[in-house]
Amino acid sequence: MKTPFRCQQSSNIRFVSALAMLVLGVLASSALHGQELTGKREGDAVSITRQRNSANVTNEVTKSHTPDMPGAIKWEQLPPLPDKEGFAGAFSGVCGGALVAAGGANFPDKRPWEGGTKTWYDKVFVLEAGGAQWREEGRLPQPSGYGLSLPWKDGFLMIGGGDAKQNFATVLHVARASSGGLKFTPLPGLPKPLAMLTGAIIKNHVYVAGGLETPAANEAENVFYRLNLDNTGVGWETLPACPDGGRFLATAGAVGDTFYLFGGARPDGSQTKRKWLTDAWSFHPERGWKQLAALPNNVAAAPPQAIAAGQTHLLLVGGDDGSQWGIRSPEHKGFPRRVLAYHTITDTWVTMGEAPFSVVTTSMTPWGGGFVITSGESEPGIRAPNVWKATIVGHKASFGWINYAIIVGYLASMVLIGWYCSRRNKTTNDYFRAGGRIPWWAAGIAIYATMLSSLTFMAIPAKAYATDWTFFWAQLPVLIVAPIIIAVYLPFYRRLNVTSAYEYLEKRFNLPVRLYGSAAFILFQLGRQAVVLLLPALALSAVCDLDVTTCILLMGVLCVVYTVMGGMEAVIWTDVVQTLVLLGAAFLSLVLIIGGTDGGIFGFFKTATESNKFHMFNWTLSPSATANAFWVIFLGNIFVCLVPYTSDQAVVQRYMTTPDEKKAARSIWLNAILAVPASVLFFGIGTALFVYYKNNPAQLDPAQATDSIFPVYIVQNLPVGVAGLVIAGVFAAAQSTVSGSLNSVVTAGMTDFYTRFGGKADGAAGLRLARILTAVVGVFATVAALVLAQLRHVSLWDTYNSILGLTASGLAGLFALGIFTKRASGTSAVIGVLASALVLYFVQSKTNAHFFLYAATGLISCFVAGYLASFIFPSKKSVDGLTFSTLNKMK
Repeated sequence: MKTPFRCQQSSNIRFVSALAMLVLGVLASSALHGQELTGKREGDAVSITRQRNSANVTNEVTKSHTPDMPGAIKWEQLPPLPDKEGFAGAFSGVCGGALVAAGGANFPDKRPWEGGTKTWYDKVFVLEAGGAQWREEGRLPQPSGYGLSLPWKDGFLMIGGGDAKQNFATVLHVARASSGGLKFTPLPGLPKPLAMLTGAIIKNHVYVAGGLETPAANEAENVFYRLNLDNTGVGWETLPACPDGGRFLATAGAVGDTFYLFGGARPDGSQTKRKWLTDAWSFHPERGWKQLAALPNNVAAAPPQAIAAGQTHLLLVGGDDGSQWGIRSPEHKGFPRRVLAYHTITDTWVTMGEAPFSVVTTSMTPWGGGFVITSGESEPGIRAPNVWKATIVGHKASFGWINYAIIVGYLASMVLIGWYCSRRNKTTNDYFRAGGRIPWWAAGIAIYATMLSSLTFMAIPAKAYATDWTFFWAQLPVLIVAPIIIAVYLPFYRRLNVTSAYEYLEKRFNLPVRLYGSAAFILFQLGRQAVVLLLPALALSAVCDLDVTTCILLMGVLCVVYTVMGGMEAVIWTDVVQTLVLLGAAFLSLVLIIGGTDGGIFGFFKTATESNKFHMFNWTLSPSATANAFWVIFLGNIFVCLVPYTSDQAVVQRYMTTPDEKKAARSIWLNAILAVPASVLFFGIGTALFVYYKNNPAQLDPAQATDSIFPVYIVQNLPVGVAGLVIAGVFAAAQSTVSGSLNSVVTAGMTDFYTRFGGKADGAAGLRLARILTAVVGVFATVAALVLAQLRHVSLWDTYNSILGLTASGLAGLFALGIFTKRASGTSAVIGVLASALVLYFVQSKTNAHFFLYAATGLISCFVAGYLASFIFPSKKSVDGLTFSTLNKMK
């Protein structure tokens, strides 16, 4: 006898409630036995000692770090330059995988105070990767030093420089010649001669700032130039200079689209007097100059290239702080060795240990996964031939057995739900549509869960942490889309009683259009499943001792198990529990992060407000990807929401799991309403992370990616047990997406292909086939994620998804074309889809339009092209009950 719906609903509620209480009980027990928050760690604990550099430094590998900073620098001494005197101001770069050092100056006979003469060189030395010694290879076009070296393409740029008599405006590209040796290709010269300048390359544009026009100049140049390396014929462009005035021997770097300028010095009336600088500035092409937090000490004559460590740190090594200006050997104690790390998001400085050497007026270049400092001035008038390589070493926290136990308990509960639901699956209707037994509130939570992947769980906090609340408006258009879905689209799916959304396309157009829609959905979901499993596994393995393979297997295999057993009913009830875990873990994290910041909640709002982190509106008409205009984000995401809610089987399938259309409408509203507080929660976490790390910058690990900032905080700062629960939330977000995708892919495959072409899928046989196919698809996704993790070919998978993604908005355009027009035929629908893909490809590859506009572009172009084509290929079949205007005729 069939169980009454009310009894089934009560049983479901009791079962989910019991599981929720179990999770909360484990959380409470873990919190009682867990570690307390460590609170704010003390500031830098490194004492800076100035010891004289020695040419006889041992060749051992050392690590330099502060006790409080999770990252470290590994220093390794490479073979020294052949010239025992070494060089100051030499150019350096990498050509064909080999390290190159060229030019520079020294005192070959006597020290300057002994009457020695400073000599400039044109020698070029090359060190092959893994080589035991340098070899001399060719000459520079002229002796030169104290210029700027910047890596570019297959070589490096030599910009400016000078000798004893004059400074140069020369710009050369140094690369390997096909016949061997090096070739020097001239590029447009600087607008004026400059030495001791600094600069960086941003998106094939080279920026240079400051310097001295002549060797005897008593005033530093306040200049800022840019050269487009893709169009060098235009020459150098003069940009607004730094507001603080001229400088030389400064350091510059680049992160993203932004240029950074640090410190330096300027002559104070003469060459023998200098003013050391501590100011820091950033320049963005659209926003101009902005003053940043000052350096903790004077820095001049450090390597002019600030090396990017990770995605958001810039490193300044050594430099002269002016404390010993005018002192010579043997009284001179050597230059400071401190390594300063600037964090571009929180605008903070920390000392990241010390270098094992003391040099200035040297260069720093990326090579072999690290960066190399070549020769330099160890004391005034004294050079050192030593060459050092530094590598950033990341830190991983221990996860601990209690956290593992929490995750295992959570995963076991998911399997238990699958087993419980498996007993009620008798037919494919049960397996694909849960027999229409699902209460509206559970279906609504499940819709929300399938739209929130683990990528979103980590990406939204990371976005708010790195920027502000501008993207908050991307989460709200679902409130506008919900009534449209309920009034227009839902009736078609419910009243036609479809199992696959793409059945409508055959009824409205023809079989080829249905098969296209279903195939496009299936192929895209197959690619998406692997990425959803892989990326959180990579993020977690990068910050703690969770292994990538273990993460993928735990998420993938157990997700397959409970989805195979319980079908859509298990998918929905696990979605409910997973959403509770996910949101509960996120809320708890927000409370603990704010509690761990200086000043608690009041300090949180004060710091966030002062840093403009609650900024929400960009009032501009620009549709560009960098402008992030409010209208683009809000209006663009109306179409972004329309795509999955109207054409994605994983979402539409949930509309069919409730007892009737009215309850399905309630589920859509619940999903929309959930999006608002959940968005506030996730953006709040990102802002809280910013405030926390601005107060505690030494806890930032330069080796960690910005997108991993939430997992980084979780494993490093949350109490034992709580961390396990929050990581379980990451697993939950991934599994809720993958499980729904698995079931919907099999639903589409069996409904649109197998049974459509005569296959039998009734009763126990159909149920068995559905489970087998679910297992096959799930194993494929898990294995694909494992293979990608080993090969690290995520970019290939991204390309695959990007190509198929060209069809997603066009698919939504197909449904709109069918519902809102009577004229459109199958032929015109196909034309619309093809036009949509071509237009979207052009917009993506040839314009700078914001990615939030892609969905609107694809959907609208499909609709317009299809409708126009319908005047040539009009529909000849009856559309009664299949368009919005004939909706009331549907029975």
